[in-house]
Amino acid sequence: MVLSVIHIGFPKRFNWKVELQSLSLINKQIMQVHTFFIAFVVFLMGMLCLVASTELVSTHLGKMISLGLFIFWLFRLFFQLFVYSPQLWRGKTFETSVHLIFTALWCYLSAVFLLSFLQ
Repeated sequence: MVLSVIHIGFPKRFNWKVELQSLSLINKQIMQVHTFFIAFVVFLMGMLCLVASTELVSTHLGKMISLGLFIFWLFRLFFQLFVYSPQLWRGKTFETSVHLIFTALWCYLSAVFLLSFLQ
């Protein structure tokens, strides 16, 4: 759920006021709307884990949801490692730290949901 809240700072951190100016209105709004909905879905995933953790590991539906969440976070890990260019973080202390933290987080979340599915 903390991850979803971090998205609030994206426009300022990534200077969207300037960076998105060159985009057409539809592309600018797609960036903004998709960022909101990614944050919203991640928040809902966190809420699901808080309020229905027992069901996630003990029911068939919960296990299927856990499998879906495992696949989601595994794909996010793949993108972290193979889609984002190392030029974005290599040689930059803060960016490298963030890259490593999120790589570890995606590994952790993938493992948690895989284990939840397999239990």
